[in-house]
Amino acid sequence: MTCAHTTEFEAPSWLEPRPGSEKECQDCQALGDHVWAHLRMCLSCGHVACCDSSPYRHATEHHRATGHPVMRSFEPGETWRWCYEDHRIV
Repeated sequence: MTCAHTTEFEAPSWLEPRPGSEKECQDCQALGDHVWAHLRMCLSCGHVACCDSSPYRHATEHHRATGHPVMRSFEPGETWRWCYEDHRIV
């Protein structure tokens, strides 16, 4: 499945996190908190943030603040992406 918001990304960004990506929520880390459930990575800028099952929902907050449309799972073995604009897995 795909959407119009995925056309700006090249194939490698769909598959693996970008070099230097954090392995924890960057926003929770800045707060001194480490209580996230799962991590997501922004495909526009590589920002790693916690999912909506986490207390702070930083991935969604990142989308709202930046308008970056697509996040991917940052969990081992997962490659799915979520488009915030279309509200669906792409």
